[in-house]
Amino acid sequence: MSTALALAEPERSRLPALIARAGKSASRRFLEFFTVNIRTRNTRAAYARAAGDFLLWCEGQGIGELGRVQPVHVAAYVEQLLREMSPPSVKQHLAGIRMMFDWLVTGQVVPSNPAHAVRGPRHSVSKGVTPVLTSEEATALLAGMDVSTVVGLRDRAVIAVMTYTFARAGAVVALTGEDYFPQKKRWWLRLHEKNGKVNEMPCHHKLEAYLDAYIEAAAIAGDRKGPLFRSAIRKDGPTVRQADAARGCLAHGAPPCFRRGNSDPDRLPHLPRHWDYGLPHQWRPY
Repeated sequence: MSTALALAEPERSRLPALIARAGKSASRRFLEFFTVNIRTRNTRAAYARAAGDFLLWCEGQGIGELGRVQPVHVAAYVEQLLREMSPPSVKQHLAGIRMMFDWLVTGQVVPSNPAHAVRGPRHSVSKGVTPVLTSEEATALLAGMDVSTVVGLRDRAVIAVMTYTFARAGAVVALTGEDYFPQKKRWWLRLHEKNGKVNEMPCHHKLEAYLDAYIEAAAIAGDRKGPLFRSAIRKDGPTVRQADAARGCLAHGAPPCFRRGNSDPDRLPHLPRHWDYGLPHQWRPY
């Protein structure tokens, strides 16, 4: 079924009850908020969780219609979140709820935005909290990894790239074979950062060795168009898939070698909290 056809006939049972009861136009407009209005997959996933949680909370409070949601309900929900989450997370939830209702208002689904006047918590940061590894810690970290399989070699190469380049995990798993290239006497990495920015930098000689060992073991040197870091056929298997990017190796915040206790996760470079970038499965319009 095509996306257009699925959007034309949204399955109400898969949507939040308040949205489904509001009719086909509301259901379509709700899906369009995520699929049309938001281009960043991380933001789409975060706002989908925020909207779903809020609408489910409204159901639990006996609010049976979308038009009955009032600013006092949103304010009460924010107060409850403040007892369970940090201020930045609450601000993100409120932003998602506010933007969702703005989209519904412009689509004439609801007459006004109940979250418009609700203020979120104050929060300011003067110093970052992401830990930084010392040179000795980084050396011990990479030397202590199990590299007896191609998966271990891949994980070591992933962590080495983040350690030596300070790249985001998203930029690392997005690397392709073409992004690891020679220039004069050095090998370079081409990192695709946020907002279309491209950052090219020379590799440390140890990073070159780690990448070369992984590429040789995975036998992917000839595939310059495919992902550089690929998912494994088995967790302890000798080979990797020839197409899939290795998002799974960071699915729970750290590669498997760290989850087995080889390092303190609190001392790792910045890693993502979640890799499910799309809408919740039951909301997907396809």
